[in-house]
Amino acid sequence: MNTATSTAGTPPANPILKMITGLGTPLIVIMMLAMIILPLPPVMLDVFFTFNISFSLIVLLAVIYADRPLEFTVFPTVLLIATLLRLALNIASTRVVLLEGHTGTDAAGKVIQAFGDFVVGGNYTVGLVVFAILVIINFVVVTKGGGRISEVSARFTLDAMPGKQMAIDADLNTGALTQEQARVRREDIAREADFYGSMDGASKFVRGDAVAGILILVINIVGGMAVGTFQHDLSASQAAHNYVLLTIGDGLVAQIPSLLLSTAAAIIVTRASDAQDMGQQMGSQLFQSPKALIITAAIMAGLGIIPGMPNFAFLGLAALLGSAAFLLIQKDKSEKQTAPVADPIAPPAEAKELGWDDVTAVDPIGLEVGYRLIPLVDKNQDGELLNRVKGVRKKLSQDLGFLVQPVHIRDNLDLPPSAYRITLHGVPLGESEIHPGKDMAINPGQVFGTLSGVATKDPAFGLEALWIEPSLRDEAQAMGYTVVDCSTVIATHLSELLKQHAHELLGHDEVQQLLDLQAKSTPKLVENLVPGTLSLSVVLKVMQNLLEENIPIKDVRTIAESLAENAAKSQEADVLTAQVRVALSRTIYQQVNGMASELQVMTLDPELEQILLNVLQGSATSGGLEPGLADNMLQQINSSAQTQAAQGQTPVLLVATALRTWLSNLVRPANPGLHVLSYEEVPPSKQLKVIHSIGR
Repeated sequence: MNTATSTAGTPPANPILKMITGLGTPLIVIMMLAMIILPLPPVMLDVFFTFNISFSLIVLLAVIYADRPLEFTVFPTVLLIATLLRLALNIASTRVVLLEGHTGTDAAGKVIQAFGDFVVGGNYTVGLVVFAILVIINFVVVTKGGGRISEVSARFTLDAMPGKQMAIDADLNTGALTQEQARVRREDIAREADFYGSMDGASKFVRGDAVAGILILVINIVGGMAVGTFQHDLSASQAAHNYVLLTIGDGLVAQIPSLLLSTAAAIIVTRASDAQDMGQQMGSQLFQSPKALIITAAIMAGLGIIPGMPNFAFLGLAALLGSAAFLLIQKDKSEKQTAPVADPIAPPAEAKELGWDDVTAVDPIGLEVGYRLIPLVDKNQDGELLNRVKGVRKKLSQDLGFLVQPVHIRDNLDLPPSAYRITLHGVPLGESEIHPGKDMAINPGQVFGTLSGVATKDPAFGLEALWIEPSLRDEAQAMGYTVVDCSTVIATHLSELLKQHAHELLGHDEVQQLLDLQAKSTPKLVENLVPGTLSLSVVLKVMQNLLEENIPIKDVRTIAESLAENAAKSQEADVLTAQVRVALSRTIYQQVNGMASELQVMTLDPELEQILLNVLQGSATSGGLEPGLADNMLQQINSSAQTQAAQGQTPVLLVATALRTWLSNLVRPANPGLHVLSYEEVPPSKQLKVIHSIGR
């Protein structure tokens, strides 16, 4: 799986260049303070205004050419600094305009004069109208829309975080992602939430800046008229000409960078996270349909032949669009012609006599698919399921401690077209139907809002789910759903079934391979164990017993040492399994309770425990146990286990060693997540906390 990592903001490798680059922000802050406190000559104002416009253009172009919004995570900070820089320039220019405006329209520098005289033709009425239009575009259209999108994006991104995290965990469990890839994707999700949260706040800067521009214009005009008429004895018309033109020039110089940054903010929050810049996205998505171009060209040509219309403009554009549509059609034809041609069908081979090769062998693990699911497993059609199944095998092999057999995939015309079936040694373990081309939105237990789709259940865990269109993926994740594709649904189902039946996958050959690998580091241990002390069949049975209760057999050395130490006392696999479990106590505890120092457990009342011991010692079965007593005990265990699971805890039943195997076989079918441990299987360094006592 390809994972895109952000490269924006990577510091330069050269230490000197890194130091110089790092001085940019402090210098801008010092420059803003200087503009606020110190009177600036008109020449410096020209420099700063020019820098402000160029800086805004750089930011806008950086947003346009960024492949993903997360490549410009510093944008909210840049937006704040640019806004403060522009406001500081307004303060500096206002000081100069009010102090020197009586001398003429060039008092505040050539940039303000150019915008006041040339851009609006020296007419302050036109200037006021142009300024008002710019403010309306910036404040009402761009800023308001961008702010709303920022707010919604931030809320949806934060709401979707749990679902995205669960999707990463699902891909990690199926082997579709490595640990490093999962870490990078989790970091991207956290950075995305931080970015859109910051953009939600940064949009308020842009909105406030637009309001400040209006107020500054009014204040400057009123203040300039008062200064010109009362202090410098100018006529009202002369004061209006000088100060209004200077104020309008100042306002236009400030509003244009403000509009550029507002546009950049709106673009970055409306961008989709795609590995293309905005120009490539528009070219590949807006102009990919020749039909749309042909229809548009026909309409333009129809308008162009109407008398009185600008015929040249309409007909020229129609010709241009028609030419573009023709080129797209030719490109599609050339791609179809260069597509690979299927190999000719070979003639049928001559019939031959039957032999042992014609007897179909039973596959250890099989995956049968209906004909509509064949593209998922076809290499020529880039079937994703093949890689997912390989990832499942790799992950299970690492977790369980032995090499899981290959999964034989084949089509089965007896299945419904969209169904699949998982088999173990030729016997079906599970089957389900999926909807190719759709995604499954799984309800993890708490979602917000309703979603349109086909109701179903997750085949791996039995959770409520919906089949939805891929276009609804982001909306579903924002509501709290865990969204996975069809290949992940099948791979997760396969992974869970193989975990539950891992003990059936382990055979004599696999055990011999494990012992041969261990013999490379401890040859004497393996040589004395098999066949010197125990048969390979007994070792196999012990390992199968461990796997049946979800205990990995990765620590072959500890298992072999425990078997060699206790083989002289007993040759029975169940007795040896109990001793091996004690040797693996730290592994078992780690799997049940992680690194926590305290383990919360259920225990049996001493009176009930003694009754069960007497029954087992008398008949070696549960035949002597009263049905009412057994039902009451099982109900209490099930109720307590469900309560612990609902609280996010792993349910554990702690019993005497003699009762552990019998009770585990009795209670685990109804509670697959319940762990039955003996007292000896808890490491001495760990603390126990009894939360429930099972009585009569």
